[in-house]
Amino acid sequence: QVQLVESGGGLVQPGGSLKLSCAASGFHFNMYTMTWHHQAPGKQRERVALITSAGSTDYADSVKGRFTISRDNAKNTVYLQMNSLKPEDTATYYCSAVLNREIWGQGTLVTVSS
Repeated sequence: QVQLVESGGGLVQPGGSLKLSCAASGFHFNMYTMTWHHQAPGKQRERVALITSAGSTDYADSVKGRFTISRDNAKNTVYLQMNSLKPEDTATYYCSAVLNREIWGQGTLVTVSS
């Protein structure tokens, strides 16, 4: 069964850090680009960062220099290290992969607030 499961969200103060994880199963993880997205309340889902099978990365301008995407192919897991968090980073964070269709996890909520 193809599945993505995110974890690591929570409440953090502005300026703090969180590391999200997305565990994949049911497909050849190492062959696919993995993407993190976020969706704030009342807003559209937006791409945050991606990492290709070769390890190349790309980031949204809003998170460059603060977020780092990485992957561990041995663990079938992609990570999002989020530093210097801002209140505007508050959102549900999803990971996705495009197989014969795009598959999504259930999301993990990140709240940045004092």
